[in-house]
Parts: sequence; C-alpha cells; structure tokens
Amino acid sequence: MSEYDQDKHCDLLESYFDDYKKYLLSLSKGQQRKECVSGYNRMKRVKYWSCDALNISVEVGDICFIEYGQVFINEAGYQHFGLVVSQFNHKLLVVPMTSNDEAVRQARNVIDEGKEHLYYIGKVEGLNKPSVLFLNDCKFINSCRIISVNGHISPRSRMFKEICQCLKEGISSGAVVK
Repeated sequence: MSEYDQDKHCDLLESYFDDYKKYLLSLSKGQQRKECVSGYNRMKRVKYWSCDALNISVEVGDICFIEYGQVFINEAGYQHFGLVVSQFNHKLLVVPMTSNDEAVRQARNVIDEGKEHLYYIGKVEGLNKPSVLFLNDCKFINSCRIISVNGHISPRSRMFKEICQCLKEGISSGAVVK
C-alpha cells in the first residue's frame, strides 16, 4: 500500500469509528447493549471454522441460542433462539424464533387466518415460553454463531417434517426460485 493509500485508510478508519460512536450513542441503552454484545461475540468467534472449536455439538432439530449479528429492519438479529433444520458443508440452516406473545397468537397453525411466516412450536423442553418460528427469516450460518444448545425437536417428528415442508413451500413459491 502506498503512503497515499495508507493515509486514506487511516482516514477511513477514523471516519468509521466516529460515525459508529455517534450511531451507538443515538440508540437506546438496550440497543447499545445488543450492538456491543454482538460486536464482542463476532470479535471472539470470527476466527473459528465451526462450533467444534468451542466444544459445542449441534444436531439437526436442536434449538440453539444464536448470535445472528447486527441487523437491518425486519430481520432476526443479535442474540435469539433458532431451530437447526439442516447441516450442509460446515454450515447450519437455522430458523429464528421468538416467544413474543403477539407473534405466538398470530401463527399460521394457531388461528385460521394466521400469518404464513409464523409457525407455532409450543413450549419446547429446555425453553421457558411457547415460541414461534420466523419461516421467512431462515438462513445459513457458520456454526460458531451457536452460543448454546437449549432444546430439541426430533427431525422424525410430524412437527419437524411439517416445518421443513412449510420452508420448502415458502422458498419455492417465490418469483426467484420457480
């Protein structure tokens, strides 16, 4: 890198640090905490290829506490639970979830006119409250994002198979995947 580029690089870092500090200070204390915890989790885990380095074993059907990272509006992020529906080439396909009462009441399998993207899984052993999955927010993650394994839904169960079918239908009904 030339000296000129190095100067630009230092300016970029300074500008980013200043802007990020202003951004953090504009948030509520709760949001600041989420941002900082996610940032620290990334710094600590970014070098790991998988959760094996953290002595965490994850199986399909596990409900895990996951570091999803920083987010945009209408995405699951920060630290949330999620259901592992698949493992593929050192990555996990996970479906984020919530125990928010309003979301639970609006799930597709709770009321006739329920929201298609919400799937009720009830109160799974190891969790404190009934929960729903955000079917429209599934994504592949590096397994080092797993913080803990807290529950399990058997992949052979009717519910797990139905969840996978709902995911397939949701993905294949999109205009991009026809």
